[in-house]
Amino acid sequence: MATATARHILVDSEEKCNDLKDQIAKGASFEDLAKSNSSCPSGSSGGDLGSFGPGMMVPEFDKVCFEEEVGVVHGPVKTQFGYHLLEVTERS
Repeated sequence: MATATARHILVDSEEKCNDLKDQIAKGASFEDLAKSNSSCPSGSSGGDLGSFGPGMMVPEFDKVCFEEEVGVVHGPVKTQFGYHLLEVTERS
């Protein structure tokens, strides 16, 4: 079974998501921004979601985690929880 390891930042607006993505592109730490901005409990650990298999996350998340490029910040990805910046750190 395929697995992915990812981290994310969850916020309540697309605008906020794009702003954070710009900050990361300019060199800001994903981990620091997750700690200070993410509304997900994973924010306290820098947005780390650990390792998971297909179907364990919502479909929008799964699509990015198992089909998109690794090591790139993707988003905004809209789910029922809000807007995510998502980085797949590893996939096997």
